[in-house]
Amino acid sequence: MMVFMFDVLVYLYENYWRPDACPDHDQLQRKLTAVGFETEEISEALKWLDGLARGSQSAEAPVAADSMRVYSEVELDVLGVDSIGFIAFLESAGVLPPPMREMVVDRALAVGNGPVDLDDLKVIVLMVFWSLGEEPDALILDELFVAPEERVVH
Repeated sequence: MMVFMFDVLVYLYENYWRPDACPDHDQLQRKLTAVGFETEEISEALKWLDGLARGSQSAEAPVAADSMRVYSEVELDVLGVDSIGFIAFLESAGVLPPPMREMVVDRALAVGNGPVDLDDLKVIVLMVFWSLGEEPDALILDELFVAPEERVVH
């Protein structure tokens, strides 16, 4: 079920430049239904996006540049080794500052079960950038995009 939620998120990323370009929930739900998404996957995606919106409001919280992130056991289980490694890669590349990292972790935990597939985590990272109205550097953007043949969008 969650896999299809990610298809809705990819569709939104590809069709709306920023969250404020999206219509209200009711109109967006009608548009997504017309495109062919199921009611349940639309509801899950909109619920997930509401959590992302709340997280983007707190993304301004200062975090010391030299701080080290220690993952809890639950976070390790949900994220998995590949996703944590990818987050560390993005941090070391200087494109995922700590507040954004925390948004990524929060939204990955909201998915529930784990470990989160690496392609799904990449969608989460894209959506965090999207929610903040930022676009990652072109090389990182290439790394984040899932090959079209691997993810089918309606």
